[in-house]
Amino acid sequence: MTWLRRARDRGVTLVPTTGRTLSCIPHQLKEERLYRYVITSNGASVTDLDTGTDVFRAEIPLEAAVSLMEACEGKGLGMTAHIGHEYWVQGRMLSLLGRLRYGRDAASSQTVRHIIPYAAQAQRNVEELQFFFFSKAARRRTEQALAGHSGLAAAYSGSYVEIYSKAATKGTALAAIARQLSISKDEIACIGDGENDIPMFKEAGLRFAMGNAAPELKALADAVVASNNENGVAEAIQRILA
Repeated sequence: MTWLRRARDRGVTLVPTTGRTLSCIPHQLKEERLYRYVITSNGASVTDLDTGTDVFRAEIPLEAAVSLMEACEGKGLGMTAHIGHEYWVQGRMLSLLGRLRYGRDAASSQTVRHIIPYAAQAQRNVEELQFFFFSKAARRRTEQALAGHSGLAAAYSGSYVEIYSKAATKGTALAAIARQLSISKDEIACIGDGENDIPMFKEAGLRFAMGNAAPELKALADAVVASNNENGVAEAIQRILA
């Protein structure tokens, strides 16, 4: 946090960029507000915390989200959704697993018994869906259902998938902030570690990849710094300020 404070004090506009929803960003960032804008849900939303408004949104239409959840629900599948900047989890078991993994950062999640009726009643578009696979059949069911939704994109891992609008990327969200602040690409530096940071790298003039970053991201970086566990972010900020 020391180098984040120094960057803020030097006039740098800090923008946390995360796949999490706004209510579940890391507690360290909540406790010390060093930023005004935040990109959440892998680029589905950019929020101005000073005004409480969203300056950019690229969401899953409600009808498409409900249709997909109905097609995928069943044995072996856990469902969560980012709705209205909140993280909604279906069932106590999935909620407990989240709290075991993310600790305090998961404390703001909301648990419901059945998420589909809640999403329908909320009457809001959905920032992101996350489905967790507890069986191979659940994954196959999801893959088949997604084939019928051309406007959606999906990022799979071994045990879950993140689903979002094709218009939602960290790059389009970053470009929206650049327009808001009237700054050029050359005035933007970014730090990342995952494949979903690639669109963001393409919108920045200076790019730092963490030591533990995906090979595809390292190939686009101007410099590779230490890993997440070795103060790589601090190293990158020192270089930026220099």
